[in-house]
Amino acid sequence: MVRLGQHLSLQMKQSPQQVLLSSLLQLPIISLEQRIRTELELNPLLEIDIDQEVDQDLDEEDAEIEIQPDKEESNAEDEVMENSQEDIDWEEILNDQEGYEIRVPKEKDTEEFERPEVFKETLTDHLLSQLNMTKLSPAEILIGEYIIWNINNVGYLTVEIETIAENLEEDEEAVELVLAELQKFDPPGIGARNLQECLLIQLFQQKPVNELAVRTIRDYFEDFKNKRYEKLAKDLEISLDDIKKIIDQIIKLNPKPGEGYLSYDNNYIVPDIEVRKEDGEFKIFMHDWNIPHLRINNEYRKMMLDRKKSNKETRDFIRQRLESARWLINSIHQRRATIIRTVDAIIEKQRDFFEFGPEYLKPMILKDIAEEITMDISTISRVTNGKYVQTEWGVFELKSFFSEKYTTDEGEDVSNKKIKALIKTIIEKEPANRPYNDQKISVMLKAKGYPVARRTVAKYREQMSIPVSRLRRKI
Repeated sequence: MVRLGQHLSLQMKQSPQQVLLSSLLQLPIISLEQRIRTELELNPLLEIDIDQEVDQDLDEEDAEIEIQPDKEESNAEDEVMENSQEDIDWEEILNDQEGYEIRVPKEKDTEEFERPEVFKETLTDHLLSQLNMTKLSPAEILIGEYIIWNINNVGYLTVEIETIAENLEEDEEAVELVLAELQKFDPPGIGARNLQECLLIQLFQQKPVNELAVRTIRDYFEDFKNKRYEKLAKDLEISLDDIKKIIDQIIKLNPKPGEGYLSYDNNYIVPDIEVRKEDGEFKIFMHDWNIPHLRINNEYRKMMLDRKKSNKETRDFIRQRLESARWLINSIHQRRATIIRTVDAIIEKQRDFFEFGPEYLKPMILKDIAEEITMDISTISRVTNGKYVQTEWGVFELKSFFSEKYTTDEGEDVSNKKIKALIKTIIEKEPANRPYNDQKISVMLKAKGYPVARRTVAKYREQMSIPVSRLRRKI
């Protein structure tokens, strides 16, 4: 039976402007610049203000033109236009030049040109050039090319032999033979399917071949990986001194043979903000001088106001693009203001850090800053994630200023980052042949006045990517 009823529900919906602002808040400065360049290509109403000055040459008569529908348009169109006017005063928008400009001061020594890129051979190019110098048949060359294009940036083959054979309609033996040939290429260890194979390839290429090292990796890889040295010595019937010599040789091998051909041109950090101390006060400087100055194209402005020379379809298109352009520019303004407010609040909360250094970092959570500047926690999270600040003590990600507090035996609240630093220091000073386990580290921290449980030590150790004691052991 069909029933008609009512129910009350609470929903949270974001407007398009809020969605745009949220997306821009998450972007670091380089990504923001790329986003603006993309919008400039998609939205014809947006353009870069090269002169960085407001254009004041707009005719005064245009400011007095009222947006009225054409006489031949239907009454329905009149109603739509009236509803649109209720939401947005387009005449005021179109004649308000001060409201849609981004006026960010540029540094005088900013480079105005781009240097030509120097050619750098990629790993794929390097392997293909070697492949073309072999005496393989055309069919084998085709298999080799397929294999090379499926070798990742660190040098490992990412596709199964069965899949390659099936896709190329070749025998698996033929693929294996070509792969064996490719594994002789430079750099040593290239084309391996796992770490064990990568190390074996490099050991076999060394002259003379160390048979004990080969046996260790080929037959006792799990024992070697888990540092079960006594078991290795027993199985290989050699002394621990011989095991140490084998280990010394193996650790010189390259576990990621393709890394030497990675391009690190874009693998650097560009701080969004700089905090400098001037005249006893900390001042915030936004590194957004490279963000293009935006304005709305004047010709489209005139077309929107001149209803006699533009049809309804054109005006609708301009209206939509104009709204999108204003949202973008306003969101960029709000993004800048939000970041500055957030950083200013962080400076107030972490003044000792900026004054004396990282060891004076205080416990602080996102909620502290959100309450300080009356914003949502999610907004603070977006602002601080992936953005960096340049300080006197180095470059730090904004989210690194946030940490949970830990209470010492004396009742003092300290940041958990200090606990992590203590754990790291203890591990660095531990005996190489008898590394401390998590329980021992917990006891040592308690002796220093920090009652940290073993599970907490394990959690912090894992967060710092420090292996367990068994894997830290050295002979």
